[in-house]
Amino acid sequence: MGPGRRPVPAAPAPPVPDARVTPSTVDGTRVVRLYNAFQLCTGLLWWLPIFYVYQRDAGLSDEQIFRIQGIYYLAFCLLDIPTGALADRFDYPRFLLGGGALLLLANLIPVWWPSYGGFLTHFLLIALAYSLVSGAGSAYLYESLRRSGRVEAYQRAEGSARAYTLVGRVVCLPVAGLLMQWHRPAPYLLSAACCAIGVLVALRLPALPADPDARTGGTPPLSAALAGAWRQLRASPTLVLLMVQGVGIFTLVRICQANLYQPILAAKHLPLAGYGVLMAATTLVEVAGAARSSLARRIGDLRAVLALTVVMAASLALVVPAGLAGTVLALCVFAFASGMAFPVQRTLVNSAISHAAHRATLLSVESLVDRLVCALVVLLLGDYLARGAMNAFLVHLAVVTAAAMAVLAVLLRLARRRRATVLEEIAR
Repeated sequence: MGPGRRPVPAAPAPPVPDARVTPSTVDGTRVVRLYNAFQLCTGLLWWLPIFYVYQRDAGLSDEQIFRIQGIYYLAFCLLDIPTGALADRFDYPRFLLGGGALLLLANLIPVWWPSYGGFLTHFLLIALAYSLVSGAGSAYLYESLRRSGRVEAYQRAEGSARAYTLVGRVVCLPVAGLLMQWHRPAPYLLSAACCAIGVLVALRLPALPADPDARTGGTPPLSAALAGAWRQLRASPTLVLLMVQGVGIFTLVRICQANLYQPILAAKHLPLAGYGVLMAATTLVEVAGAARSSLARRIGDLRAVLALTVVMAASLALVVPAGLAGTVLALCVFAFASGMAFPVQRTLVNSAISHAAHRATLLSVESLVDRLVCALVVLLLGDYLARGAMNAFLVHLAVVTAAAMAVLAVLLRLARRRRATVLEEIAR
């Protein structure tokens, strides 16, 4: 450089791009597609129509089988809130990956260890796996779509995820009984293989986009996150009541599909090979219901979900006087109503959660209550079955459910009126 010449300033360095995932970089369609694939693979439980028979063949009594189910629900209760709070604090996709891996291991346990201890371990691992997935899954889908500016697509996406899972079951469940007769542990091995694919899918789930509504200040401690979730529950009676309403749907579906399905068909003298076929048929009907969940908006989502819950309970009660054909019809009505109700209820609860930072924790609270009620109901069911009083159980369950939905309808109306009054006062 010659004397007297001033140095030319260097050109400014190009800005470093923000490492965060922004809404514009996230493909909501890809998120929904991968989420559907994960739910499909981890939801293909080939052993679902025959696990009761499988355990009986392994030498377990009815008392032991239902005791395991009760322990499963209680274990879920102990695990669900801590795992949901941790998912809110850390990373939803990572928890989905962990849940898929545990389900893979759980499905292999009955093959290696077909005894009371083995089946108990099997269900405890399933409880841990689903506690990792239950809150994190819905929270991941809802937050991905909300932060991408597509929150209105959530109910349709949740319904499609459930529909994909149900369609998969339609394909696999009809052959469950035949597979067991051909090779006894085959349903469990196929379930493990599907979960392995689910793990690979979870590895491809994109990270959440940056939250435009997030406050600065870093991640709060776990105790603060739990306290924040508790404050939101206390401040939102409507959210609490909607969660309680969800307990009715979950309990009915779980008790019917997992606990009572096989005893009902055995009482109606359906051959074992027909168990999977009928479950596939009712699952197909449930798919049709899930695909038509948007029809609920014609009468209002809240009214629809309350009415559908009562229809589900009444359908189970109608099994009591029905023969085999009537039982099949009643189970189909139950399946259609549950298919419609599930995505509507999910949407109502997610919409009632005002603080996204506590979403998985709050969804895990709901899931905990679901499992706690199921544990109590399963214990009662075991006592009814031991006395040969399954019909009485179905009638009592329907009466209690209908009464609970009527009370909830009144309480929800009062809560909404109170909230409207408060908003009017604030506006003044």
